[in-house]
Amino acid sequence: MNTQYKWLILLLIFGFIACESDDDTPVEEEVVITSGDADFSKFVALGNSLTAGFTDNALFIAGQENSMPNILAQQFALAGGGEFTQPLMSDNIGGALLGGTPILGPRLFFNGSGPAPLAATPTTEITAGLSGSFNNMGVPGAKSFHLVAPGYGDVAGLMAMPATANPYFVRMASSPTTTVLADAMAQSPTFFSLWIGNNDVLGYALSGGDGTNPITDTTLFTQVYNTLVTTLTSGGAKGVVFNIPDVTAIAHFTTVPHNPVPLDAATAGAVNSAYAAYNAGIVQAFAFLVANGAISQADADAEIARRTITFAEAEDNAVVILDESLTDLTMINSALVNMRQATAEDLLVLPASSFIGTEAVPGNPLTVNGVAVPLADKWVLTPEEQQEIATATETFNGVITAAVQQAGLAFVDANALLDQVSNGGIQYDEFLIQGNLVFGGLFSLDGVHPTARGYSFLANSAAQAINTTYGSNLPLVKAADYPTFYSAELQ
Repeated sequence: MNTQYKWLILLLIFGFIACESDDDTPVEEEVVITSGDADFSKFVALGNSLTAGFTDNALFIAGQENSMPNILAQQFALAGGGEFTQPLMSDNIGGALLGGTPILGPRLFFNGSGPAPLAATPTTEITAGLSGSFNNMGVPGAKSFHLVAPGYGDVAGLMAMPATANPYFVRMASSPTTTVLADAMAQSPTFFSLWIGNNDVLGYALSGGDGTNPITDTTLFTQVYNTLVTTLTSGGAKGVVFNIPDVTAIAHFTTVPHNPVPLDAATAGAVNSAYAAYNAGIVQAFAFLVANGAISQADADAEIARRTITFAEAEDNAVVILDESLTDLTMINSALVNMRQATAEDLLVLPASSFIGTEAVPGNPLTVNGVAVPLADKWVLTPEEQQEIATATETFNGVITAAVQQAGLAFVDANALLDQVSNGGIQYDEFLIQGNLVFGGLFSLDGVHPTARGYSFLANSAAQAINTTYGSNLPLVKAADYPTFYSAELQ
């Protein structure tokens, strides 16, 4: 045979083989999801409202179904995880009844212009206790030490002054004398999540630092937190832990501006005339203190400037607030209360938006709150109060970090995540998660708790930490599968 034809035949044969190979569709190897060194068969989640799935200022079924632990449990199920039960509320209205009387209000919804309460009556009765055990042991409102407090689920404690029980735990506790930790450990968890400590500082912040809800004592927090971790890991369970974010960076404290008061020229003039005696009295009082060597002239001048109240014809006048950090001048003149105008360094709590501009005496325009009448301490976090919160948060997070490292647990730095959200946002799939109220994507309508999408982001953060620490390969959920709003029709 001609050599040229021999080569041609060989080329045709190889070409046929190559074409046949190209036509074969390669079979993708199925990825097997594994738990690595972890055991997800009995997953129990401990914490507060952030664990329970609280959103839009309430706990309700849809929110619970989109809670961070429930989302995480669905991923665990791909790697040997078992059933994950939750103490579901009776409706999607939110709120609760105690003996038929509403004690917790319904959830918020977006009415087109802002958050508004759902016009519906709750149906969840606190005294109708649930039977069985629950994998989600998140208790809205719980501080660290509440998780080890006997009687926190005793309905009688709801009547005490102050209350010694929590309505959510009353409904799910195995007995009136048990503790949250005891009910968790009774399930012999093989894996746990722990996110507690937010309320140990958040309670103080939400009350404007007015002293009615103090920051938890550092020694107590340290003792309790170490007890929680030691107990949870005592049976060999592994887990994932979250630290405490900077609560002053959440939408609840960054939405209401310090200068929301619009005034025309005539009104501004009238208000300034009303404050003229106060401004003059401040100058006189500090002159007296300087003359008696109680304060330097420089310090006196600085505080006079800080306390002088002036309004203008403008849309952005600052509100008047009470500030306990100012020098007490009432011993010199009882009319010189500790008030000043707010600055950009002050943080107004979200409910202040519906209080500023109202009349302390209905029908009397000379008693407008925030203008003629200073806002009480509960409406504002001053820089000094913010520093107290920052110090406590740093200290508590140090305790958490030490406990995590000693126990070798997976760790989610929620503080760093919120910092990123507050400084430009975090990309989550095709969405940019930011911290502003309503449309930021992270915070629900109460400005404190995440949206369903926010909870899914946190579940992914936990899954990534677990994969890194324990060698698992849990997949991540998709942002688009989780909403940022719940319809008013969902009840």
